[in-house]
Parts: sequence; C-alpha cells; structure tokens
Amino acid sequence: MKVLLTGLQGQLGQALAASVPAGVELIATGRDQLDLGDAAACRRAVAEHRPDWVLNAGAYTAVDRAETEPELAMAVNGGAPAAFAEALQDCGGRLLQVSTDFVFDGAQGFPYQTDQPINPLGVYGASKAEGERAALALPGTRVLRTSWVYGPVGRNFCLTMLALHARRAEAGEELAVVADQVGCPTATHTLAQACWRALAAPDSTPRILHWSDAGAASWYDFAMAIGELGVSQGLLQQAAAMRPITTADYPTPARRPSYSLLACEASRRSLDLPACHWRTALAEVLRQVAATRSPA
Repeated sequence: MKVLLTGLQGQLGQALAASVPAGVELIATGRDQLDLGDAAACRRAVAEHRPDWVLNAGAYTAVDRAETEPELAMAVNGGAPAAFAEALQDCGGRLLQVSTDFVFDGAQGFPYQTDQPINPLGVYGASKAEGERAALALPGTRVLRTSWVYGPVGRNFCLTMLALHARRAEAGEELAVVADQVGCPTATHTLAQACWRALAAPDSTPRILHWSDAGAASWYDFAMAIGELGVSQGLLQQAAAMRPITTADYPTPARRPSYSLLACEASRRSLDLPACHWRTALAEVLRQVAATRSPA
C-alpha cells in the first residue's frame, strides 16, 4: 500500500512517520515538499505519486489566528482536501482526512455522534468542516475527527503547561486555566494508531470516524494532571498552584465549543482498537518527553 502523508513536520505527522505499519510504502511530505495552500501542488503530488491513500494530517491549526487569516485557513483546511479528492478520482486512490471536534458548536452537553449535524463556531472549525465536505465528495474517503491533540514534540497544550508549571512554581505564582470547556485530550501515539487502522479497515467501515482517548476533562483538569504527572516523571520539581477560571475570564479571538466530547465507542469497534484513558496516554507522552531530556 502506497501512502502519501502530509504534515510530516507536525506533531501527528511525526507520530505517523514513526509508526508506519509493515507493507506500507510511505511518501512523507512536510511544508518544504508540499504547500497545502497550493491546490495545484496538491493535485500534482497525487498525479506524480499515484498513492493508494492520501493521509492528510497536515492542517492550519492556529485557531485564534484563523480569525484574521480566513483565506489561508480555508485554502489549507478546505482547499487541499478538495484538490486531493479531485486528483484521486483520476488515479483511483482514497483519502483519509483528519478533522476536529471544532466542527461542532458544543451546545448539546453530551458526546457528539458521527452522524450529527455540524455547526462550527469560528473560522478554523468552518475551514475544517469545508474540508470534510470536499473530502466526502470522493467515494471511499474517510474522515477521522479527533480532539485536543498533543504529543512529545511540537507546540501543544501539554508542553506549554509543563513550561508554565515550572516557571510559575519557581516564582510562587498561580497558574490559571479555563475550567468550563470540556472535551478529551488525545495523544499523538494513539491517534496515529487509529489513522493507520482506518487505512487498513474494510470497506464496510463507516466513512466518518471519531477518535479521542477515553474519559473527559476540562483544560483545567488536563493542566492539573500535567503538573502531577510531570512531577512523578521528574520533569518538574514541583507543580504550580492552580486556579480554575471561566472562558469569560480568558477571552480569545475565536469562540471555542464549551463541550466537544466525541462519542468514540462505535469507531473503536469498527477499528478494533481498545480505549486508552487520557491520563494513561498522558503518562506515556511525558515518559517520552523525559527520555528526550535525560542525559545521554
């Protein structure tokens, strides 16, 4: 199976490249090799490589900046999937489009099923929703929605909180984190496994899948666990004192869903993958971070 991967330099792309299953010929592209904002370049990449699958893990993910860069966000998140789908029609390949919980508005207060209507709140969510729509126009496409992605590399909430815990604890300052937005953290190593399994799944597998780690958390819960487990992994001497705040206390340019938990049970059965609780996955990510920071 030949797979054209986008987003190699991102945190998910690195996890995917590090976990390639046997029998997969991987053509990995990052921004230097393939500009996802260039639809013509996306079509050329498919025509050149003629992959069995395009695994589109690359994305414009700057949620707040998207509010002032809507054209770029839409070109990358909406235009690239459309270009891949168009080109794949000619060569007979398929597309796995990685999407987001931000396509939902968070108003219902209980987990979102794969077949529920979407209603994004901001530009980022709208651009990812357009990418889903364009991708699903191609027969055989699969969309895999996920949430709160983080890993041991790149820029993400986990690594930011580790640094803030260290800085605030040393200064004797509190760390204030939003506690009224609920979803589920998803580690890149479990998400990568789900992506590879989605490519190998039978044709009867649903076209839209949900994948996050198990359980539920607020950003405050997640930050608290990062501090606790960071201490136990030797990454922090001590965690900072924490204070929960509301979304209103921490205004951002982009509105975020207050509840974006994805219902993943059916997708886990379809992919034949067990659930991993988010705290267990977090502990593994922090073990990886600690290993990279240990003296050789």
